Amino acid sequence: MKKKKLAGVFLSLSLVAGVLAGCGDSKTSSSSGGSSNSGDTIKIGANLELSGGTASFGQSAADGLKLAIAEINKEGINGKKLKIVKVDNKSDAAEATSGSIKLVSQDKVVAVVGSATSTNTLAQVQVAQDNKVPLITPTATNPDITNKAGKVNDYVFRTCFIDPFQGTVAANFASDEVGAKTAAIYVDSASDYSKGLAAAFKEAFTAKGGKIVAEEAYVTKDTDFRSTLTRIKSAKPEFVFLPGYYEEVGLILKQARENGIDLPFMGGDGWDSPKVVEIAGADALKNTYITNHYSPEDEDAKIQDFVAAFKKEYNKTPDAFAALGYDTGYYLADAIKRSGDASPEKIRKALEDVKDLQLVSGTLNLDKNHDPIKSATILEYVDGKQTFKTKINP
Repeated sequence: MKKKKLAGVFLSLSLVAGVLAGCGDSKTSSSSGGSSNSGDTIKIGANLELSGGTASFGQSAADGLKLAIAEINKEGINGKKLKIVKVDNKSDAAEATSGSIKLVSQDKVVAVVGSATSTNTLAQVQVAQDNKVPLITPTATNPDITNKAGKVNDYVFRTCFIDPFQGTVAANFASDEVGAKTAAIYVDSASDYSKGLAAAFKEAFTAKGGKIVAEEAYVTKDTDFRSTLTRIKSAKPEFVFLPGYYEEVGLILKQARENGIDLPFMGGDGWDSPKVVEIAGADALKNTYITNHYSPEDEDAKIQDFVAAFKKEYNKTPDAFAALGYDTGYYLADAIKRSGDASPEKIRKALEDVKDLQLVSGTLNLDKNHDPIKSATILEYVDGKQTFKTKINP
């Protein structure tokens, strides 16, 4: 998303959301955002990337969320069932904004799950704040989502760790495990996610005595990366940090190997899609690593129970986005149960007060910014498959 376009999104958002917040009587707008859960159903929104360039992420999160809600509804919550109301934001920030407005104003959900990516989640934050309806992103890692310029967004939460932690873990791995003294950074300049990870990696890597010898950029939807890869090769780094999404990453790795760049590459959870293997090929993924939220190979019993249930339902192995979508369903259900009357304000407070909630991706506790304090997993690609390498505690 170009900065100019995103600025336009926020301008229209502030106007429309302001109108929405003023609708109805003052009691409704200040305490519940107009949401309701009458009868035997509690409606929760899901604003996810079900089509477009990051659809793999959004669909995985949706699958995980759906499985969790189906399990939860076997017993129900305080005599009620949860119902998911889905909107497809089409991997676009403007669509994410309009989808969030629809969910809180027309569908009157008590909370919204989404989006899978940082830019599309940032586009919903003001809707959540203005209408006082909790927003929980399963997988968006940009710090500004929950805390902008030192001010906590009190209606916004997440189930995943944030960019600085992920970038720092990658930098420590490059320095301590790979032994790299120099590194190149190749960033998607149109992605809040990519830029956030790159900044954290650079700060942590240089703090450990490492040197950044090249910084190059591309833009989402680019397909030819040969000229920038040539410049990276000429800088002679020992390691390349590539925090992007799977479509561009797959092409970059393929073209890098074709250009004779056999260096170790590392990225974040944005690589986590089967499509990265389809695009790059298994050979191009040799000597590559990612930081991620969990591994289906982890022998933890809770993880293996989830993997078995997911495979039974969808006939495929769940990626981290599916695991976090699943965890978000249980996080929200736990908050709704503890809230009593399932009003958005009480759900918000319950989300904030979570303590030692056992989830697939780890034990959930929040810091003062509504960000989880959790472990990170490092995975290596071997023969085109993710293999568990190690787990890093915060």
